[in-house]
Amino acid sequence: MRRQGLTTLCYLERDNNYLMLHRVSKKNDINKDKWIGVGGHLEDEESPEECIKREIFEETGYDIPLSELEFRALVTFVSHKGDYELMSLFTATAPDGEPKECDEGKLEWVPKDKIYDLNLWEGDKIFLRKLSESHKFFSLKLVYDTEDNLIEAILDGVDLLKRR
Repeated sequence: MRRQGLTTLCYLERDNNYLMLHRVSKKNDINKDKWIGVGGHLEDEESPEECIKREIFEETGYDIPLSELEFRALVTFVSHKGDYELMSLFTATAPDGEPKECDEGKLEWVPKDKIYDLNLWEGDKIFLRKLSESHKFFSLKLVYDTEDNLIEAILDGVDLLKRR
């Protein structure tokens, strides 16, 4: 059974690239046409680490040891459409070899300096920047309006949008 609102996401890294998933396959996908990392919902009795290990394997075919997953952040997503999600964010080094085909979209290695050219959620740009700047654990709250515009971003207690 899926645990509504509890999710994981991982950015697999290799040779200064991230493995990105272009979400073009699923119908009624909140991430339709967006580029994201791999991950998904926790199932009964799973920890975030167990969930992301399973999701990475299901979506890529890579079997990443739990000890090689780096828990980087806790991200809270709120949407005025009624969605709420608490996401555990990870990074890991990808093993050699190409990923298998994914039924949720197209997997592609993207140079880290080209990531921001992709169709990303505005909030994802914030945590991707933070992942590249520091290995310090962080907490991020992202609030979107009914049109999917980012209206609030709180990073470790600091309102990022008020400073603009």
